[in-house]
Amino acid sequence: MNAIDLLKKDHETVKELLGKLEETTERAVQTRKKLLLKIEQELKIHTELEEKIFYPAFRRAGDKDDAVLTVEAKEEHRAVEALVLPDIKETSPSTLEFAGRVKVLKELLEHHIEEEERDMFPQARKLLSKSQLDDLGEAMEVLRKSLKDSSPAKAA
Repeated sequence: MNAIDLLKKDHETVKELLGKLEETTERAVQTRKKLLLKIEQELKIHTELEEKIFYPAFRRAGDKDDAVLTVEAKEEHRAVEALVLPDIKETSPSTLEFAGRVKVLKELLEHHIEEEERDMFPQARKLLSKSQLDDLGEAMEVLRKSLKDSSPAKAA
């Protein structure tokens, strides 16, 4: 699978999980915990794939404007990882605040996904050959497997 198709598939997975989480009620404490954990794992792996493989290749192939796109995308990752997710994890799943914070997470991620799919991915198709995108996708699959194999959730 080429890199862009792989990343888009990840986007769909995360959007689906977020949709399920957003539909839960304050009574679905265990479901909320499980979904949040799954979202966090998916985001962690997806972020690694983008930041270690896709963004560097995109940045090398592009110009300053393309570099700006990668910097902005990494900052959006950082905001989710360092601020929003930790905040949600510290919030009781049985509260309205949890639902509000999940909605903010969903909106941030939808914005991020839209920018990547609207701006970065079409530009990547122009800058990188089909063969390069296939090679990146293959490298990302290998990294994903390694990250999943070393994930603490795998043992659970």
